[in-house]
Amino acid sequence: MKHAIIWAVICSLSLVCASYPQLKNERHVTKVMTLGVFHFKFPNLDAVKIGDKDKIDVKAPEYRNEIIKLVSVLKKYKPDEIFIEAKSYEQKSIDSLYQAYLRGIHTLSRSEVEQLGFRLAKELNIKRLNCVDTWGRMYRSLDFLLSDTSSRAEKFEKYYFDNPDSVYLKNEGLSFSATRGIVENLFDLNDPDHIKESLGPYLIGHFKYEEKEGDYTGADFEAARWFDRNLRILRNVQRHITKDTRRILVIFGAGHMNILNYLFECSPEFELVSPEPYLKKAL
Repeated sequence: MKHAIIWAVICSLSLVCASYPQLKNERHVTKVMTLGVFHFKFPNLDAVKIGDKDKIDVKAPEYRNEIIKLVSVLKKYKPDEIFIEAKSYEQKSIDSLYQAYLRGIHTLSRSEVEQLGFRLAKELNIKRLNCVDTWGRMYRSLDFLLSDTSSRAEKFEKYYFDNPDSVYLKNEGLSFSATRGIVENLFDLNDPDHIKESLGPYLIGHFKYEEKEGDYTGADFEAARWFDRNLRILRNVQRHITKDTRRILVIFGAGHMNILNYLFECSPEFELVSPEPYLKKAL
């Protein structure tokens, strides 16, 4: 009996090994192109602020024509799904606005979600845009950071904006300029070297903040605010992928690409596609 069981196990393993090459060949991989953008409404909520003279009015004729050309170029990528930087709870609202746009009763706002996402989805007859943004989960030990009146929070905020590592940020950011136009600015934002360098500020300064010597206040804050947030965004994207999904386009603030691109590149489910060849054609 003992030998029979061992033989049965060996035969089972042989069958698994024999079928492995076939299973490997059937592995489904989705191509994902990430397009890092500046926020067309210029809310200036990021560390690097854009001056009024360099803010682009995307509704002005010259910039609107740029957007139309960019959409026509991105259309050639033929994504099956488009993913946007909007919270999951905003899905119904985005769906409603998009359907109103398709019916010709909604005028596009300045948002990149509408100027790029809505236009492209309409061109490709895509029924909806997927809202996959979210927040990271903050450690309970850091709840005090959410309180504007907390002296502990004020101390962290002061260190956030004024710390020894600020010297490394003097040349941070790109030469964003309205005169360079939308596509040229996007081309620089999606440069691989810039994307890699843009992760640097998340690893210095406030990242090193210790409320008590030897603790991980700053590191835990960044783990939740940035790393966990982007991991959750990836998970939201995964939820929409089916065996029929061949190509997707992810339109998010360029800052997210220092994590998202790496995650997509490392995942066996995805093949990262650079937007640079498409942006070049739109220049």
